[in-house]
Amino acid sequence: MLSEPEVARAFMQACGLDVEAIKPGNVSTAAPGHGMRAEDFLRSAEVAAPPMADAGLRVGARVLHAARATWAAVGCNTNAGILLLCAPLAAAVQAPLSTVLAGLDQRDAEDVYEALRLAAPAGLGQVPEHDVAQAPQVSLLEAMRSAALRDRIAAQYANGFEDVLGLGVPCLRQSLALGQGEAQAMTSVFLLFLSRLPDTHVARKFGDDMARALMREAAQRGISAADHAALLAWDAELKRRGINPGTSADLAVASWFAMLLEDGRRTG
Repeated sequence: MLSEPEVARAFMQACGLDVEAIKPGNVSTAAPGHGMRAEDFLRSAEVAAPPMADAGLRVGARVLHAARATWAAVGCNTNAGILLLCAPLAAAVQAPLSTVLAGLDQRDAEDVYEALRLAAPAGLGQVPEHDVAQAPQVSLLEAMRSAALRDRIAAQYANGFEDVLGLGVPCLRQSLALGQGEAQAMTSVFLLFLSRLPDTHVARKFGDDMARALMREAAQRGISAADHAALLAWDAELKRRGINPGTSADLAVASWFAMLLEDGRRTG
C-alpha cells in the first residue's frame, strides 16, 4: 500500500502538470486567466495534498479539509472538481475503488456539500433534487448518482470512474509510450476529454448547446499537443469569450493521479 507521503506527492505532481500543460481555456504557467494565476493552483495543491492523502479521513472529510485549506491559502476556488475526483482515488489506496464508492454515506455528503458551498463553483445554481444549499438527506453516492446526467464529475462516482480509468489513463500511457513529455501527455488527455465529452463546467455556465459545440470544435480542430502556437491561440480565443473547460481539465488531473497510484501499487 502506498504511504501518505507517496499519495501526497502523486497528487501534487498531477496538479503541477495541470498548470504546466497548455489546456486551452484553462490557467497555465504560459497563460493566466479568469482572474487566477498558475501560482494559485500550485499553492492550492500544496495545502490540499495532506488532507487528500490522510488515510484517517473519509472521502467527504478529505474534500472538506482540502477545500478549507485551499480557501485559506488562495481565497478562491481553484480545485473543487479536482478534490471531488481525487479523494475517492486516494481512498482507494486502502481498499478497492468499488468498495470506497459503495461505502460513501450521508456524512460524506454533508462534508462535500459544505465544501461546495465554500468553493461556490461557477454555475452551480440550484437543482430540484439534493441541492447543495440544503442539508443532504441521502448518501454522497446517491447524491452523485442523481447528478450524473448533468455533471461529468458526479458521473464518475456513478460509473466507477469509467472516464478516468477507461479513457484518461490509457490515453496518458499511450502518449508517454509514443515519446510525449509529461506536459504534452497532459495536454493530450485534456484534448481527448474535450473532444469526446461535453464539458459540464461549460454547460453550467453557458448551456448544453455551447458545451456540445465546444466538443465538436475540439474534435474538428484536431490540434496536436506539440503545436504550442495553435494551442495558445485557441487558449486566448476561449479566454476572450470567458470559456473555461474546467471539467475536462479536472478529469485530466484525476487521470494522471490515478495512473501514478496504479504505478505505485505495482511497484510497492
